[in-house]
Amino acid sequence: MIEHAGHLPGLTREALRWREISHSAWDESTTIALPELDEAQAAALCAHVRDNASARLKRMETARIVDAIEAAIARLLDRSHPLRRKAEHLLPIVTGYDRETVRLGLTGYLKTFRKPQLLRFLAEDFANPGILDGFQPTPKGGYLRAHGPELLLHVWAGNVPALSLWSLICGLLVKAGSIGKLASAEPLTAGWFASLLAEIDPEIGECLAITWWKGGETAAEPIFLREADTVMAYGGNETLAALRTKLPITTRFLPHGHKIGFGVIAREALDSRKAPALARFAAHDVTRYEQQGCYSPQMLFVERGGRVQPTEFARYVAQELAAIASRHPRRALSQGEAASIASWRSAQETRAMDGAAELLGEPSDNWSIVHVEAPEALSPTGLNRTLKLVSVKSLDDVPALVAPYRSFLQTAGIATSPERLFRLAEQLGAVGVSRIAPLGRMTAPEAGWHHDGRFSLLDLVTFTEIEQSAEAAAEGFAPYVD
Repeated sequence: MIEHAGHLPGLTREALRWREISHSAWDESTTIALPELDEAQAAALCAHVRDNASARLKRMETARIVDAIEAAIARLLDRSHPLRRKAEHLLPIVTGYDRETVRLGLTGYLKTFRKPQLLRFLAEDFANPGILDGFQPTPKGGYLRAHGPELLLHVWAGNVPALSLWSLICGLLVKAGSIGKLASAEPLTAGWFASLLAEIDPEIGECLAITWWKGGETAAEPIFLREADTVMAYGGNETLAALRTKLPITTRFLPHGHKIGFGVIAREALDSRKAPALARFAAHDVTRYEQQGCYSPQMLFVERGGRVQPTEFARYVAQELAAIASRHPRRALSQGEAASIASWRSAQETRAMDGAAELLGEPSDNWSIVHVEAPEALSPTGLNRTLKLVSVKSLDDVPALVAPYRSFLQTAGIATSPERLFRLAEQLGAVGVSRIAPLGRMTAPEAGWHHDGRFSLLDLVTFTEIEQSAEAAAEGFAPYVD
């Protein structure tokens, strides 16, 4: 059976060309049909979404949009719903992640978009979310109104299942007509979500579209890039740099590129009672989606002086990774991923032979930890359950060790006392860290978080301001003046 991806209002399935791609994992296979639009179809889709957003979405109350999103999310959270069952069946085959990882990951992620969380999204970026519905008074006098993009293009990466929902929902909340470009590695969730919205509120369904093209290899791509007034893109830094060069100078570009996450563990968190739990949390962050997320930890900096020393803590983490591997097997690796791990392990084995490091885990274990006593700067690992643990004399040494990677910093997972938490957060923020999370929650950002230190919604809007003097001047033309 073939699963057709996307959501294309105004176009008929029969009129489109489809590219079929086969996926197989866990002794099952499936075929996904991806839509390939020609230039005329791309132009028609852009016009349809923009026109409907202008006539419908931008005139809706934000509360109506929130209710529709909540209803769609509720159905995807319902494990008896046909689309949820389809997601639990197909996403493991398409992405390679084991079924339990997908099930738990979907539930945890989708809960981020329930109504209370959506209201938090709005409140985080707007002191008065009513500013999206009409002019609102400002403290300094006058009035202010926020406007979302006429046509917002989302370019998604497929490293994490359902990642596309984050930007798509943000676009809806600011009433932007949205077109999403699917990633070949995960081309399903965005289309399913859009189809649910169309079923729940058909008018909203006409204001967004989900499609696909192979970057740089289709005549439709320039149409989408030219028609969008705002582009939000996820991917590798080289891919994003190339995309930027294709956009008109007037297009607002919001890129989210490669990041390296790390953890910091204080001596006061390391005793026989706390350390095993912390190791379990760290292992969870490492294994969830195989370190493919920008927030996943690749290194842990562990302070000496606790009752449990860094060497012993490394063994705790190794035990937890081994336990997780028995419950949640690592997905099959591509040749490139396998080569990256082999290269990383080879370098660590050489260091271990020289006595500069201790390597835990065999290649057949599907996980690896290297522990080094001498402080060293942040560096990427081979991903897919590979972790470096670095001993440090003091947590105050960590900011200098990560500062060289400032442009790649985002999330730090921290286990320390309240007093040291704020001091360390100040130091890490000064070198580029934008998110501080507890271990075990590094891969699960809270609703309304400031992605890469920016605003989820505020960066998407422009403002129209009625100055107080204009309001006062208008009084002179009121009929009651005479």
